[in-house]
Amino acid sequence: MTAHSARPAHSPRPARLDRPSLYISVDIEADGPVPGPYSMISFGACVAGRQDGATYTAADPERQTFYRELRPISDRWVDAALAVSGLDRDRLLSEGADPAVAMAEFRAWVREVSAGAQPVMCAYPASFDWSFLYWYLIEFGDDSPFGHSGCLDMKTLYATKARVPLRAAVKGRMPRSLLSRRPHTHHALDDAMEQADLMSNLMLWEPDAR
Repeated sequence: MTAHSARPAHSPRPARLDRPSLYISVDIEADGPVPGPYSMISFGACVAGRQDGATYTAADPERQTFYRELRPISDRWVDAALAVSGLDRDRLLSEGADPAVAMAEFRAWVREVSAGAQPVMCAYPASFDWSFLYWYLIEFGDDSPFGHSGCLDMKTLYATKARVPLRAAVKGRMPRSLLSRRPHTHHALDDAMEQADLMSNLMLWEPDAR
């Protein structure tokens, strides 16, 4: 009887730790609290910056951008949530982009701007925006260029660097030098660019030197 050596258990290919990260600021507007029963009605994205090892390089948020308004996917909505965006639901039903087409275009854009780097979605806070964005990417195409967890929450980033409780990580308590000079308009692309400024300021911030 021939002896056989045990075959090592399969292990996934190790992540390339030296691969740069490309941070993409994303803001979404929705007509309710959760994806599926409610709809993402618009989203905007822009390149915030690139991290290569310990070096972070800020980008011009206006240079590489993406924006779409989407056709609602259900007949449910919350009036107060819809009002925040200022978008007209009837217009979106007739003129909004098909979600499957929009997500395919977004995937292609993310992969184009992040060529050679690992794309990371970032937002302030990321929990709401990521839940809608990831759900739409999987529901309409079953593929996320960010993987299943490629997001960074700026609220957590600030709390960690400032050494404050998460509940204290609010813009009103941040040093003014960290905040963007852009207005917060609730237009998804405007707000994505505002967030991109905050992201770069946070990444370059040395709190002990303030």
